[in-house]
Amino acid sequence: MNMEWSVFCQDTLTNEAVPGCFGKNGDVTYLDWMFSAWGWTVSISLTALLLALLAGAAVGMARTLPHNPWLARLAHAWVEVFRNIPLLVQIFIWYYVFPALFPALKGAPSFALAVLALGLFTSARIAEQVRAGLQALPRGQRLAGMALGLTTAQYYRLVLLPQAGRIIIPPLANESMNIFKNSAVAFAVSVPELTQFAMQAGEETARPVEVYLAVTALYVISALAVNAVMVFIEKKTRVPGLIAAGAGR
Repeated sequence: MNMEWSVFCQDTLTNEAVPGCFGKNGDVTYLDWMFSAWGWTVSISLTALLLALLAGAAVGMARTLPHNPWLARLAHAWVEVFRNIPLLVQIFIWYYVFPALFPALKGAPSFALAVLALGLFTSARIAEQVRAGLQALPRGQRLAGMALGLTTAQYYRLVLLPQAGRIIIPPLANESMNIFKNSAVAFAVSVPELTQFAMQAGEETARPVEVYLAVTALYVISALAVNAVMVFIEKKTRVPGLIAAGAGR
């Protein structure tokens, strides 16, 4: 099979070749369209990741609170609901069901609803990682914070979370890469991201192989970039002997 990569240099309306492959004076090539779709994918993924980290950290901490069983039960219910309902179902619920129940959401853009669905789905997974990281710490760390007179919020913030955060960086890296892959479901609510571009451009150009190969390459680049950032953070925040010391107790 002969590959025709020149398809990306075609104008999306006239299918005529555009010199330099980037449109000018309002013209748009398939290469322009693909990079625009990549921008949407990155925007959705990073915004949803931020939401997932904030919500996941809060829920994960709530699951380990020693003197608040009701809050721990609510956090457990959060994890069970958002982890066990398929992501595609969740995004349809946010797009079709919630706007019907809550009129304020009727004018919400598809981008925001996709971010909410993806972020809350991922938050349940991150919450379990935070919980596991906190429970992996020696019990003496909690007791030491209490002995110093710190409040629960203080010893979580100053003692437990900095150590647990270092432990869970590797699984967080996996979730960060997964969120780019999972962002593909946003095409179901008409967000013009990479998967929607691949489906439409592949059909218009009759060159789906070239289109899907290029889109796959962009997904791989995105995932590897996130992984490189997480590896950098892990190296910069590593405390020698911390994980080894915790594992031996």
